[in-house]
Amino acid sequence: MNMSRIVRSTANILFPFILVFGFYIIVHGHLTPGGGFQGGAVAATGFVLLLVAFSPDIIRDKFSFNSMKYTEALGLLLFIITAFVAIALGTTFFFNWLANGGIIFGESVAFGANPGILNSAGTIPLMNVAVGIEVIGAMGLIIMYMLSGIEGGNKE
Repeated sequence: MNMSRIVRSTANILFPFILVFGFYIIVHGHLTPGGGFQGGAVAATGFVLLLVAFSPDIIRDKFSFNSMKYTEALGLLLFIITAFVAIALGTTFFFNWLANGGIIFGESVAFGANPGILNSAGTIPLMNVAVGIEVIGAMGLIIMYMLSGIEGGNKE
């Protein structure tokens, strides 16, 4: 069942803004309350909004089970690769190999409270992005399975 044209139009307008806000929370997770899980959960609410506004068939056409599985796997792979790069560089597992290196995400911060310098956390933003991608995929997959349960069967 479709909702009214006003609800569908509003959902189409709000969906990109919800994704951008979720990405903002992911990227600023090392400076403010938030991070990969919280931002991924916010971004996944955009999928719930589309589910409420449109029919299940339209949602299934836009987002498949496989796309959500691959998104979840991509986030996990990025997280593991970021952790193992430290071992390849000759340090310990999960070592913050980008911190204070002078390149992206490695600018030194003055002593005291961080004034909000985005590129000051080394590998932490990369891991937040990886976790955010994984959470978006996992929650999207949960939503897809709930959708198939509502319809009375698994339509993978």
